[in-house]
Amino acid sequence: MANTFFASGAPVHPLPELTSGRILGTWQADPFGLALIAVLGGLYAWGVISLRRRGERWPAGRTAAFAVLGLGMTAVATMSSLAVYDRVLFWPAAVQNITLDLLAPLGLALGDPLSLARRALPARAGERLSRALRGRLVRLLTFPLVSTVLVLASELCIYFTPYFETALRHEAVHRLMYLQLLLTGCLFVLPMLSREDMLPAWCNHPLRALFVFLDGLVDAVPGIVVMTSGTLIAGGWYGAQHRGWGPAPDRDQVLGGGLMLAIAELVGLPFLIAVFAEWVRAERMRTAELDRRLDRESAQPQPTVPAAPTAPAAPAVSAELARPWWETDQGVVGERYRRQRGA
Repeated sequence: MANTFFASGAPVHPLPELTSGRILGTWQADPFGLALIAVLGGLYAWGVISLRRRGERWPAGRTAAFAVLGLGMTAVATMSSLAVYDRVLFWPAAVQNITLDLLAPLGLALGDPLSLARRALPARAGERLSRALRGRLVRLLTFPLVSTVLVLASELCIYFTPYFETALRHEAVHRLMYLQLLLTGCLFVLPMLSREDMLPAWCNHPLRALFVFLDGLVDAVPGIVVMTSGTLIAGGWYGAQHRGWGPAPDRDQVLGGGLMLAIAELVGLPFLIAVFAEWVRAERMRTAELDRRLDRESAQPQPTVPAAPTAPAAPAVSAELARPWWETDQGVVGERYRRQRGA
């Protein structure tokens, strides 16, 4: 369902009431969303096909997660009823933004596109990619505490500055906001689930689980602030939408903030489970590598150690010498006694 908007006013054709049926059945073809999905999906498909041509396998589960959750949530955010009604109601816009910020990045990260790119690219290009991912700027932006602050600052900047209302009025700014949400979300999620060494060596899986737990708490902040704010977000824009149906602007904002909070908390558990799954996988790989190394070492021939020289055998001791002196020298003692008496 397509809809045309003025650059700075209400829609040309007022939209019908957003019912449960229209939430699921209303879609529009968005050129930006289609281009984004085509680029991301095309690059991922090229990587999988390149590996197959070389006889290498790529997990089907990762491909499914990238396509269904990652690209699928991007399509939902940019082309479903959320995108159709985001300029008429606040809560579809809030759900749309949290989808691009949390759900879509999680799906893209579960597909592990960076490891796929490194393996699919030629050796030299793959090495350059690995060096770029280990660069200082990338390390800084993807450090968990930094990326968490960036995500929080991005969302608060959108809702509590003129940024959001400007995006509603100007399509180019709206597209820029889409990219900002998707990129900032990926800055935190990708390093946590990627097999590439984007995080410091000390940031092991237990610490990653802790960071994900803390990030889940931080992700709840924008929803709480939006829900409890006494100032209407983009109030000038939404107040001018004379739709004649749906919640009042203040109720609409409370509903949007509550949905943001609920989605942020629901995403936290699958994200934590995914980190634990990567932890188990890494431990299994480490154990398997250790077993292979021990097998190789045991299969190598052991060097022959020359035997120590045998000490010369002690001369045999006669039975006579082994007897006590009072048994062997009785004759000698007696002869000496007789000589002394005769003298």
